[in-house]
Amino acid sequence: MNRLNNKVAIVTGASSGIGRVTAKLFATEGAKVVVGARRQPELDRLVEEIRAAGGEAVAVAGDVRSEEFHKALVAAAVDTYGALDIAFNNAGTLGEAGPSTGVSEAGFSETLAINLTASFLAAKHQIGQMEKNGGGSVIFTSTFVGYSFAFPGVAAYAASKSGLIGLTQALAAEYGQQNVRVNAILPGAVDTDMYRDMNDTADKQAFITSLHALKRVATPDEVARSVLYLASDDASFVTGTASLIDGGASITRT
Repeated sequence: MNRLNNKVAIVTGASSGIGRVTAKLFATEGAKVVVGARRQPELDRLVEEIRAAGGEAVAVAGDVRSEEFHKALVAAAVDTYGALDIAFNNAGTLGEAGPSTGVSEAGFSETLAINLTASFLAAKHQIGQMEKNGGGSVIFTSTFVGYSFAFPGVAAYAASKSGLIGLTQALAAEYGQQNVRVNAILPGAVDTDMYRDMNDTADKQAFITSLHALKRVATPDEVARSVLYLASDDASFVTGTASLIDGGASITRT
């Protein structure tokens, strides 16, 4: 408990899945949380739940493709709580899927805009503020897809999420002297709405489960706890990493 006591955190993609669970965990661990996503009603419910449990949170709704949205999230953190210590840039999309020769330029570009460019825009303003505070922790949600594993039909998703690893390393090298740590998590399959949309039959889910050494998929809470580690001072010497949280999928051939 209280591993993030008096820290101020931004969480994007907070209306559902990994982002929602992580925002609640951050608050339980003592952080003051600014939650962002497109859907205002879902954010409002999340803030109510955090406050009902004794935590502190405010919501800012918007589109992660907008640089103004990221400015607004940072402003909300500073204006409401006086600083910014942690940023979990988690919002993302599967994007246009299907055979790559049939994927549209617009669909590919939109996927990169949401998964990669938006994360750059977020970090640009988050790191600028963290430098003023004396440091902080930035975390991106990448994936094992396109890193240690490949699936057909998701080229845009794989390319955009892989790009986050390069962004992570570049930012970590550039801002390490300013005490800003930058890391990416690479989850395996996680039981979220996106996972169920991709794997909408029992056979598909059984196949995905079999790919993992643990022979199951993760819960959002399990991923959130790894994010908590990277956000906390327990990871004070950890930066520039692509941290696999994949249940052994990367090493499994059985």
